[in-house]
Order: sequence, then structure tokens, then C-alpha cells
Amino acid sequence: MRFEDELKKGSFIVGRCSKCHITVWPPSDFCTKCFEKLEYSPITQPGVLIEWSSKEGRVFGIVEFEQTVRVIGALAGSSSFNVGQKMIIQECGYENSPIFLFCPDSS
Repeated sequence: MRFEDELKKGSFIVGRCSKCHITVWPPSDFCTKCFEKLEYSPITQPGVLIEWSSKEGRVFGIVEFEQTVRVIGALAGSSSFNVGQKMIIQECGYENSPIFLFCPDSS
């Protein structure tokens, strides 16, 4: 799947349908509405922190991009986070499953 191939290269892309004009999430090769083959492009950043938690010294959260795509990953760069805070992808990859590291947007 192209999503996984790009993630292995450190690039987070999402499928978009040129016919329905929707972003398809979770990853797929075809539109979930009309079954057209998707076009891929990088996710628009920053995202918004939806919720976060910590356990055993690790901090993780859910970040929403483009008001559609919600991703779970580790949080870095601060010891305190706020729901609604703008976040960017610091690092992403793929090792048996997607890996994401988010940090606060400093712009």
C-alpha cells in the first residue's frame, strides 16, 4: 500500500478522491464512497491535539489533521499539553505498524 511505503520513508500522506473531493481515512487505495482510485498528497499541518494522557513516563495523544484524520502517537517537546493545542509531526515511520511523534507547533 502506498501509505505504508511513504510512511517508511518518513512521509505522511493521505488519499484524496478527485471525484468526491473527500479525504479517505483510514488509509485505502480506493474511495470509500465511489470506489475511484485515490490520489495521494501530504497531510496539511499543523493538526490539533484532541486528547492526551501519560503512563509510566510516556506521553501520547490523538492529533486531528484537516478536521478528518485522527492519529495516535507519542508527544514530545513539553511536559504539559492542552487540548486544542496546535501540533506538528516531528517524525513518522513504519515498523509493523505506523509510528508517529508529535510536538507543539512553534510558528
